[in-house]
Amino acid sequence: MGENRRVVVKTDLDPAIADRLKRTSDGLVAAIVREHGSGDVLMLAWMDDEALHRTLTTGRATYWSRSREEYWVKGATSGHFQYVRSVALDCDGDALLVTVDQVGAACHTGEHTCFFDELPVTTTAGETTTAGEATTAAGAATGATEAAER
Repeated sequence: MGENRRVVVKTDLDPAIADRLKRTSDGLVAAIVREHGSGDVLMLAWMDDEALHRTLTTGRATYWSRSREEYWVKGATSGHFQYVRSVALDCDGDALLVTVDQVGAACHTGEHTCFFDELPVTTTAGETTTAGEATTAAGAATGATEAAER
């Protein structure tokens, strides 16, 4: 395996923001991307200071590609743009929450979200379920409770 090497890029990111970031050893911060309208978690990407600066100043989600070792604007080649609504820094400074208006699929596979491969989970009740089933069951239970209260 190759080493993680990054060229330091001059950036105009506000120093007050840059000082709050806790980066990986290769200078990156995780960017969790969610859709504004649905709240769906769409993908996980990586940003360095310059990618964050570009995102904040252009309104277009810009990431650092670890495999290609270059910046990429989401949608520049696919047409599946992410128009940024907000960016929040988590309490530890080591992750960003980027809320976007998504055009087309977020995942390079063509799926709406990159998180479509649900794994089975054994609940505290001993039942095995997936997130979709748990959401459906919770919704049904809530609906039944609301009906009983009427």
